[in-house]
Amino acid sequence: MEATLEKKYTFKDFASNQEVRWCPGCDDYVILRAMQKALPEIGVKKEDVVFISGIGCSSRFPYYMDTYGMHGIHGRAPAIASGVKLANPDLSVWVVTGDGDSMAIGGNHFIHVLRRNIDLNIIMFNNEIYGLTKGQFSPTSLVGQKTKSSPYGNTQPPFSPGELALGAQARFFARIGGNTPKEMTQMFIDAEKFNGTSLIEILQNCVIFNDGCFTKYTDKKVREDKQLFVEDGKPMIFGKDKDKGLVLNGLKLEVVTIGENGITEQDILVHKANEKDPTLHQMLVRLEYPLVTGIIRRFDDITLEEREDVLTKEVQANSKFKKTDDLFFSGEIYEVN
Repeated sequence: MEATLEKKYTFKDFASNQEVRWCPGCDDYVILRAMQKALPEIGVKKEDVVFISGIGCSSRFPYYMDTYGMHGIHGRAPAIASGVKLANPDLSVWVVTGDGDSMAIGGNHFIHVLRRNIDLNIIMFNNEIYGLTKGQFSPTSLVGQKTKSSPYGNTQPPFSPGELALGAQARFFARIGGNTPKEMTQMFIDAEKFNGTSLIEILQNCVIFNDGCFTKYTDKKVREDKQLFVEDGKPMIFGKDKDKGLVLNGLKLEVVTIGENGITEQDILVHKANEKDPTLHQMLVRLEYPLVTGIIRRFDDITLEEREDVLTKEVQANSKFKKTDDLFFSGEIYEVN
Protein backbone atom coordinates (compact mmCIF):
# COMPACT_ATOMS: atom_id res chain seq x y z
CA MET A 1 0.00 0.00 0.00
CA GLU A 2 1.21 3.51 -0.77
CA ALA A 3 1.74 5.99 2.05
CA THR A 4 3.36 9.37 2.54
CA LEU A 5 5.12 9.50 5.88
CA GLU A 6 5.85 12.62 7.87
CA LYS A 7 8.80 10.86 9.52
CA LYS A 8 11.13 7.97 8.82
CA TYR A 9 10.52 5.13 11.25
CA THR A 10 13.11 2.78 12.70
CA PHE A 11 12.53 -0.68 14.18
CA LYS A 12 12.40 0.90 17.65
CA ASP A 13 9.24 2.80 16.68
CA PHE A 14 7.41 -0.50 16.27
CA ALA A 15 8.63 -2.07 19.54
CA SER A 16 6.12 -1.79 22.38
CA ASN A 17 6.97 -1.27 26.05
CA GLN A 18 5.77 -4.78 26.95
CA GLU A 19 8.24 -7.35 28.27
CA VAL A 20 8.72 -10.02 25.61
CA ARG A 21 7.90 -13.34 27.22
CA TRP A 22 9.03 -16.22 25.04
CA CYS A 23 11.42 -19.01 25.97
CA PRO A 24 15.13 -18.14 25.64
CA GLY A 25 16.41 -19.29 22.26
CA CYS A 26 12.98 -19.28 20.59
CA ASP A 27 12.87 -18.22 16.93
CA ASP A 28 9.90 -15.99 17.80
CA TYR A 29 12.40 -13.31 18.84
CA VAL A 30 13.93 -13.42 15.36
CA ILE A 31 10.53 -13.14 13.70
CA LEU A 32 9.54 -10.21 15.91
CA ARG A 33 12.70 -8.26 15.13
CA ALA A 34 12.41 -9.04 11.42
CA MET A 35 8.89 -7.62 11.40
CA GLN A 36 9.95 -4.54 13.33
CA LYS A 37 12.69 -3.97 10.75
CA ALA A 38 10.40 -4.62 7.79
CA LEU A 39 7.63 -2.18 8.65
CA PRO A 40 9.76 0.99 8.35
CA GLU A 41 10.78 -0.17 4.86
CA ILE A 42 7.17 -0.78 3.84
CA GLY A 43 6.33 2.87 4.42
CA VAL A 44 3.05 2.51 6.30
CA LYS A 45 1.99 4.82 9.11
CA LYS A 46 1.97 3.16 12.52
CA GLU A 47 -1.68 4.00 13.02
CA ASP A 48 -2.53 2.13 9.80
CA VAL A 49 -0.96 -1.18 10.89
CA VAL A 50 -3.00 -3.88 12.66
CA PHE A 51 -1.89 -7.28 14.00
CA ILE A 52 -4.56 -9.90 14.70
CA SER A 53 -3.75 -13.16 16.47
CA GLY A 54 -5.51 -16.21 17.83
CA ILE A 55 -4.20 -18.39 20.67
CA GLY A 56 -0.68 -19.75 21.05
CA CYS A 57 2.89 -18.62 21.65
CA SER A 58 2.83 -16.74 18.34
CA SER A 59 -0.37 -14.99 19.35
CA ARG A 60 1.42 -12.80 21.90
CA PHE A 61 2.78 -10.92 18.90
CA PRO A 62 0.32 -7.96 18.99
CA TYR A 63 1.45 -7.07 22.52
CA TYR A 64 5.04 -6.62 21.37
CA MET A 65 4.25 -4.41 18.37
CA ASP A 66 3.62 -0.71 18.97
CA THR A 67 0.69 -0.72 16.53
CA TYR A 68 -2.99 -1.47 16.73
CA GLY A 69 -3.81 -5.11 17.37
CA MET A 70 -6.21 -7.66 18.75
CA HIS A 71 -5.61 -10.91 20.60
CA GLY A 72 -8.52 -12.99 19.36
CA ILE A 73 -9.84 -16.44 20.21
CA HIS A 74 -8.46 -19.77 19.04
CA GLY A 75 -8.38 -20.09 15.25
CA ARG A 76 -10.58 -17.08 14.53
CA ALA A 77 -7.92 -14.51 13.65
CA PRO A 78 -8.65 -14.71 9.87
CA ALA A 79 -12.32 -13.93 10.47
CA ILE A 80 -11.49 -10.91 12.63
CA ALA A 81 -8.82 -9.74 10.20
CA SER A 82 -11.22 -10.07 7.27
CA GLY A 83 -13.69 -7.80 9.03
CA VAL A 84 -10.99 -5.26 9.84
CA LYS A 85 -9.71 -5.16 6.26
CA LEU A 86 -13.14 -4.99 4.62
CA ALA A 87 -14.24 -2.23 7.02
CA ASN A 88 -11.11 -0.17 6.32
CA PRO A 89 -9.28 -1.25 3.14
CA ASP A 90 -6.51 1.31 3.73
CA LEU A 91 -5.15 -0.61 6.73
CA SER A 92 -2.14 -2.93 6.60
CA VAL A 93 -3.58 -6.06 8.25
CA TRP A 94 -1.44 -8.95 9.51
CA VAL A 95 -2.59 -12.29 10.93
CA VAL A 96 -0.11 -13.97 13.27
CA THR A 97 -0.85 -17.63 13.93
CA GLY A 98 0.64 -21.04 14.67
CA ASP A 99 0.27 -24.40 12.97
CA GLY A 100 -2.28 -25.56 15.53
CA ASP A 101 -4.19 -22.28 15.73
CA SER A 102 -4.52 -22.03 11.94
CA MET A 103 -4.91 -25.61 10.74
CA ALA A 104 -6.70 -27.33 13.60
CA ILE A 105 -9.10 -25.11 15.54
CA GLY A 106 -9.10 -22.50 12.78
CA GLY A 107 -8.77 -24.76 9.75
CA ASN A 108 -12.03 -23.65 8.17
CA HIS A 109 -11.25 -19.94 8.57
CA PHE A 110 -7.72 -20.51 7.26
CA ILE A 111 -8.66 -22.15 3.97
CA HIS A 112 -11.48 -19.73 3.22
CA VAL A 113 -9.48 -16.56 3.77
CA LEU A 114 -6.95 -17.93 1.26
CA ARG A 115 -9.73 -18.83 -1.19
CA ARG A 116 -11.33 -15.39 -0.98
CA ASN A 117 -8.02 -13.56 -1.57
CA ILE A 118 -8.57 -10.61 0.75
CA ASP A 119 -5.65 -8.18 0.76
CA LEU A 120 -4.06 -9.17 4.08
CA ASN A 121 -0.95 -11.02 5.26
CA ILE A 122 -0.71 -14.26 7.26
CA ILE A 123 2.44 -15.26 9.16
CA MET A 124 2.30 -18.90 10.28
CA PHE A 125 4.77 -20.00 12.97
CA ASN A 126 5.14 -23.74 12.28
CA ASN A 127 6.97 -25.70 14.99
CA GLU A 128 5.09 -28.98 14.50
CA ILE A 129 3.80 -28.94 18.08
CA TYR A 130 1.43 -27.17 20.46
CA GLY A 131 3.86 -25.07 22.50
CA LEU A 132 1.71 -22.81 24.69
CA THR A 133 -0.38 -25.71 26.02
CA LYS A 134 2.79 -27.69 26.75
CA GLY A 135 3.61 -30.07 23.95
CA GLN A 136 0.64 -31.90 22.45
CA PHE A 137 0.85 -33.06 18.81
CA SER A 138 -0.44 -30.61 16.19
CA PRO A 139 -1.72 -30.99 12.60
CA THR A 140 1.88 -30.74 11.36
CA SER A 141 3.43 -33.21 13.81
CA LEU A 142 5.12 -36.16 12.12
CA VAL A 143 3.87 -39.73 12.23
CA GLY A 144 5.58 -41.48 15.14
CA GLN A 145 6.38 -38.22 16.94
CA LYS A 146 6.18 -38.68 20.72
CA THR A 147 4.44 -35.82 22.47
CA LYS A 148 2.51 -35.18 25.68
CA SER A 149 -0.69 -36.33 23.92
CA SER A 150 0.95 -39.12 21.89
CA PRO A 151 3.42 -40.77 24.29
CA TYR A 152 3.65 -43.88 22.08
CA GLY A 153 3.95 -41.91 18.87
CA ASN A 154 1.58 -39.81 16.76
CA THR A 155 -0.50 -41.92 14.33
CA GLN A 156 -2.02 -39.07 12.31
CA PRO A 157 -0.41 -38.03 8.97
CA PRO A 158 0.58 -34.35 9.02
CA PHE A 159 -0.73 -31.48 6.96
CA SER A 160 1.70 -29.71 4.67
CA PRO A 161 0.86 -25.99 5.07
CA GLY A 162 2.00 -25.30 1.51
CA GLU A 163 -0.04 -28.10 -0.04
CA LEU A 164 -3.09 -27.09 1.97
CA ALA A 165 -2.66 -23.44 1.00
CA LEU A 166 -2.26 -24.10 -2.71
CA GLY A 167 -5.22 -26.47 -2.60
CA ALA A 168 -7.22 -23.57 -1.16
CA GLN A 169 -6.15 -21.41 -4.12
CA ALA A 170 -3.56 -19.32 -2.27
CA ARG A 171 -2.07 -16.78 -4.66
CA PHE A 172 0.99 -16.06 -2.51
CA PHE A 173 2.84 -18.73 -0.57
CA ALA A 174 6.34 -18.45 0.84
CA ARG A 175 8.43 -20.50 3.25
CA ILE A 176 11.45 -19.46 5.30
CA GLY A 177 13.60 -20.82 8.13
CA GLY A 178 13.18 -19.15 11.50
CA ASN A 179 16.90 -18.43 11.76
CA THR A 180 17.25 -16.35 8.58
CA PRO A 181 16.28 -12.80 9.64
CA LYS A 182 17.61 -10.94 6.59
CA GLU A 183 15.64 -13.01 4.08
CA MET A 184 12.63 -13.00 6.40
CA THR A 185 12.59 -9.21 6.64
CA GLN A 186 12.57 -8.86 2.85
CA MET A 187 9.86 -11.52 2.60
CA PHE A 188 7.60 -9.51 4.92
CA ILE A 189 8.14 -6.45 2.71
CA ASP A 190 7.30 -8.45 -0.43
CA ALA A 191 4.19 -9.91 1.22
CA GLU A 192 2.83 -6.48 2.12
CA LYS A 193 3.41 -5.21 -1.42
CA PHE A 194 1.40 -8.12 -2.83
CA ASN A 195 -2.23 -7.28 -3.63
CA GLY A 196 -4.12 -10.21 -2.13
CA THR A 197 -3.73 -12.75 0.67
CA SER A 198 -0.11 -13.61 1.35
CA LEU A 199 0.89 -16.61 3.48
CA ILE A 200 4.38 -17.06 4.88
CA GLU A 201 5.20 -20.32 6.65
CA ILE A 202 8.09 -19.88 9.08
CA LEU A 203 9.91 -23.07 10.09
CA GLN A 204 10.16 -22.12 13.75
CA ASN A 205 12.02 -24.14 16.34
CA CYS A 206 10.39 -24.88 19.72
CA VAL A 207 13.37 -25.26 22.04
CA ILE A 208 11.26 -26.77 24.85
CA PHE A 209 8.81 -29.23 23.30
CA ASN A 210 10.15 -29.98 19.81
CA ASP A 211 13.75 -28.84 19.73
CA GLY A 212 15.53 -29.36 16.44
CA CYS A 213 12.38 -30.06 14.43
CA PHE A 214 13.84 -28.42 11.31
CA THR A 215 17.56 -28.62 12.12
CA LYS A 216 18.30 -30.97 9.23
CA TYR A 217 17.28 -28.14 6.90
CA THR A 218 17.92 -24.93 8.84
CA ASP A 219 21.21 -25.51 10.68
CA LYS A 220 23.80 -23.08 9.34
CA LYS A 221 26.20 -25.95 8.63
CA VAL A 222 23.80 -27.72 6.25
CA ARG A 223 21.21 -25.27 4.97
CA GLU A 224 23.09 -24.34 1.79
CA ASP A 225 23.10 -28.00 0.78
CA LYS A 226 19.65 -28.90 2.12
CA GLN A 227 17.63 -25.83 1.12
CA LEU A 228 16.82 -24.35 -2.27
CA PHE A 229 15.96 -20.66 -1.91
CA VAL A 230 13.94 -19.83 -5.01
CA GLU A 231 13.79 -16.44 -6.67
CA ASP A 232 11.43 -15.54 -9.49
CA GLY A 233 13.09 -15.61 -12.90
CA LYS A 234 16.26 -17.31 -11.67
CA PRO A 235 17.47 -20.91 -12.19
CA MET A 236 16.70 -23.20 -9.25
CA ILE A 237 20.31 -23.79 -8.17
CA PHE A 238 21.50 -24.63 -4.66
CA GLY A 239 24.40 -26.13 -2.73
CA LYS A 240 27.44 -24.68 -1.01
CA ASP A 241 29.25 -24.68 -4.36
CA LYS A 242 26.13 -23.69 -6.32
CA ASP A 243 26.51 -26.84 -8.40
CA LYS A 244 23.16 -28.53 -7.72
CA GLY A 245 19.92 -27.79 -9.50
CA LEU A 246 16.44 -29.03 -10.38
CA VAL A 247 15.28 -30.45 -13.69
CA LEU A 248 11.95 -31.96 -14.65
CA ASN A 249 12.22 -35.67 -15.38
CA GLY A 250 8.84 -36.81 -16.60
CA LEU A 251 6.37 -35.88 -13.87
CA LYS A 252 8.99 -35.56 -11.12
CA LEU A 253 11.55 -33.01 -10.07
CA GLU A 254 15.08 -34.38 -10.05
CA VAL A 255 18.28 -33.06 -8.47
CA VAL A 256 21.24 -32.93 -10.87
CA THR A 257 24.84 -31.79 -10.61
CA ILE A 258 25.98 -29.07 -12.99
CA GLY A 259 28.99 -30.29 -14.95
CA GLU A 260 28.07 -33.98 -14.75
CA ASN A 261 26.47 -35.96 -17.61
CA GLY A 262 26.52 -32.90 -19.82
CA ILE A 263 24.30 -30.86 -17.48
CA THR A 264 24.78 -27.08 -17.78
CA GLU A 265 23.12 -24.18 -16.01
CA GLN A 266 20.87 -23.75 -19.06
CA ASP A 267 19.30 -27.15 -18.27
CA ILE A 268 18.17 -26.06 -14.81
CA LEU A 269 14.52 -25.10 -14.32
CA VAL A 270 13.84 -21.38 -13.97
CA HIS A 271 11.48 -20.44 -11.15
CA LYS A 272 8.23 -18.80 -12.23
CA ALA A 273 6.38 -17.68 -9.12
CA ASN A 274 3.73 -15.83 -11.12
CA GLU A 275 2.63 -18.87 -13.13
CA LYS A 276 -1.17 -19.25 -12.94
CA ASP A 277 -1.04 -23.06 -13.06
CA PRO A 278 0.09 -24.16 -9.55
CA THR A 279 1.27 -27.63 -10.66
CA LEU A 280 4.99 -26.86 -10.42
CA HIS A 281 4.47 -24.84 -7.24
CA GLN A 282 2.83 -27.90 -5.66
CA MET A 283 5.79 -30.03 -6.72
CA LEU A 284 8.19 -27.54 -5.12
CA VAL A 285 6.16 -27.48 -1.91
CA ARG A 286 6.19 -31.28 -1.68
CA LEU A 287 9.92 -31.67 -2.32
CA GLU A 288 11.86 -33.03 0.67
CA TYR A 289 15.34 -32.71 -0.84
CA PRO A 290 16.12 -29.97 -1.22
CA LEU A 291 13.54 -28.24 0.97
CA VAL A 292 12.29 -25.30 -1.06
CA THR A 293 12.21 -21.91 0.65
CA GLY A 294 11.58 -18.40 -0.65
CA ILE A 295 8.50 -17.11 -2.45
CA ILE A 296 7.22 -20.26 -4.14
CA ARG A 297 4.01 -18.78 -5.55
CA ARG A 298 3.12 -15.15 -6.23
CA PHE A 299 0.25 -15.06 -8.70
CA ASP A 300 -1.45 -11.68 -9.24
CA ASP A 301 -5.22 -12.08 -9.20
CA ILE A 302 -8.30 -10.01 -8.46
CA THR A 303 -9.03 -9.63 -4.74
CA LEU A 304 -12.32 -10.12 -2.91
CA GLU A 305 -12.50 -6.38 -2.26
CA GLU A 306 -12.16 -5.64 -5.98
CA ARG A 307 -14.86 -8.16 -6.87
CA GLU A 308 -17.19 -6.71 -4.26
CA ASP A 309 -16.51 -3.17 -5.47
CA VAL A 310 -17.36 -4.10 -9.07
CA LEU A 311 -20.55 -5.87 -7.98
CA THR A 312 -21.63 -2.97 -5.74
CA LYS A 313 -21.23 -0.46 -8.57
CA GLU A 314 -23.22 -2.69 -10.93
CA VAL A 315 -26.06 -3.06 -8.42
CA GLN A 316 -26.09 0.67 -7.68
CA ALA A 317 -26.17 1.56 -11.37
CA ASN A 318 -29.19 -0.69 -12.00
CA SER A 319 -31.08 0.03 -8.78
CA LYS A 320 -34.05 2.38 -8.51
CA PHE A 321 -33.12 2.92 -4.88
CA LYS A 322 -30.45 5.58 -4.36
CA LYS A 323 -30.61 5.75 -0.58
CA THR A 324 -31.97 3.70 2.32
CA ASP A 325 -35.14 5.81 2.69
CA ASP A 326 -36.04 4.99 -0.93
CA LEU A 327 -36.09 1.30 0.00
CA PHE A 328 -37.95 1.80 3.30
CA PHE A 329 -40.75 3.81 1.65
CA SER A 330 -40.94 1.80 -1.58
CA GLY A 331 -43.91 -0.35 -0.58
CA GLU A 332 -46.92 -0.18 1.68
CA ILE A 333 -46.29 1.97 4.73
CA TYR A 334 -48.25 3.07 7.75
CA GLU A 335 -48.02 5.99 10.13
CA VAL A 336 -48.17 5.82 13.92
CA ASN A 337 -49.76 8.88 15.51
